[in-house]
Amino acid sequence: MRESFHYLCGQLIKIYQRETMKKYILDLVVRHITEPRPGYVLLQLTDPSAPLPAMQPGQFVEVRVDGSPQTFLRRPISINLVDRAANELWLLVHVVGEGTRAMSLLKEGDVVNIVAPLGNGFTMEADRRYLLVGGGVGTAPLLYLGQELVTLGSKPAFLLGGRTADDLMQLDRFRALGDVYLTTEDGSAGERGFVTQHSIWQQDGFERICTCGPKPMMVAVARLAREKGIACEASLENLMACGLGACLCCVEDTVDGHLCVCKEGPVFNVEKLKW
Repeated sequence: MRESFHYLCGQLIKIYQRETMKKYILDLVVRHITEPRPGYVLLQLTDPSAPLPAMQPGQFVEVRVDGSPQTFLRRPISINLVDRAANELWLLVHVVGEGTRAMSLLKEGDVVNIVAPLGNGFTMEADRRYLLVGGGVGTAPLLYLGQELVTLGSKPAFLLGGRTADDLMQLDRFRALGDVYLTTEDGSAGERGFVTQHSIWQQDGFERICTCGPKPMMVAVARLAREKGIACEASLENLMACGLGACLCCVEDTVDGHLCVCKEGPVFNVEKLKW
């Protein structure tokens, strides 16, 4: 019995080590910080001493917020882009509270401590036609996903929505990767309405759909995908404090039970979600 117990403990330690080896605590340097629109900042971070670790589209990082006495927990931020040639990690930050406000005040040369990569990313297949649907800051992970799909030989198209034209960011970079379709609620760019009302849905040929943004938008996208019989994945934006599945802040009710989005997601096949 004792030998079996020690064997089990040894196996658990090996599993723990294997899993934790995939995560890194990194001190990255701010190479550039820009404001793509009021209320948002784009951080371009680099490691001056080593290549960045492998990261998948759809994964996220936890950022330690320094210089903010009220901010005790790290902030989860989606991976916007990994530029291997420049050895840069891009984070598009929506300034909504004390933590993200402190991040917006960073300067070039400052050091940012992150834990990365966390969570599970999107499913990527070669030679497939993808429709990537995003709204608000939810468009951020779709840029990196589009870049990696092009590398695989797949053809991504982007359907991006916002309240006004000012909400649509990084359009030049999206257009460099594939066709871009826009919707705005006020009609100031693209078609008037929501992303689920765009005429692109009348086209056939899409084989996979990936979406990220406000939950009502993703629920509506998932419904359309089911109606059309297209496989769909959604990147959830539940509140995530620890990023490791320990604090239970981000639990989502799924067909497999209550799961931590930060560990089992943030990307889920919509058939697993009780939407």
